[in-house]
Amino acid sequence: MEDRGRHILLKEYSIRKASLEDLPVLLEFEQGLIRDERPFDPTIKDGKISYYSLEELIIQENSDIYVVEKNGTILASGSVQIKKDRTYLKHDVIGYLGFMYVRPEARGLGLNQLIVDALEAWCKQRGLSELKLTVYTDNLPALRAYDKAGFQKHMITMRKNLSDESP
Repeated sequence: MEDRGRHILLKEYSIRKASLEDLPVLLEFEQGLIRDERPFDPTIKDGKISYYSLEELIIQENSDIYVVEKNGTILASGSVQIKKDRTYLKHDVIGYLGFMYVRPEARGLGLNQLIVDALEAWCKQRGLSELKLTVYTDNLPALRAYDKAGFQKHMITMRKNLSDESP
C-alpha cells in the first residue's frame, strides 16, 4: 500500500480479536475517541464518560472487537454488533460498526481499513448484507476514511437545541 509517497508494509501489522486482557488499552482508546469527538458534539457530557461496554462487546456472541498490533503494541480498534434494523427495510439486521480508533501516531497508515476489512468479513461469515456506522458530519478525516473503505453517505441526523443554555 502506498500512502503520500511512502511505502507502508501492512504485513508488519497483525489483526486479531480483542480479549479481556486488552481492556486497559481499549479503555484508553475509548477515552481518546471521546476526546477526539468532543469538538464535533457539544451535547457530550463533561468529565469522564463511557460510550461502550467494552467487556460485553468482547464476550457476547452478537458482537466483537478487533485490534491491530505491531510488535505487541495495539495501535487500532474497531467493534461490530449485530443489531435489528427498521422493520420496513429489506434486511432484518445489520452489522453496526463502532469504537473505530487509531492511535494518533499511527493514523494515515491504512490501519482503519484493516479493521473495516476484518469487521466486514465477520459480518459476511454471519450472513449479514448491510454495514452501518455513524460519523460526525464535520469529522472530515473520518469521512474520507470511510468513503475510501466503500461506505456511502446515506442519511443525516439533524438536531436543534431547545434550551436557553448551550449546546
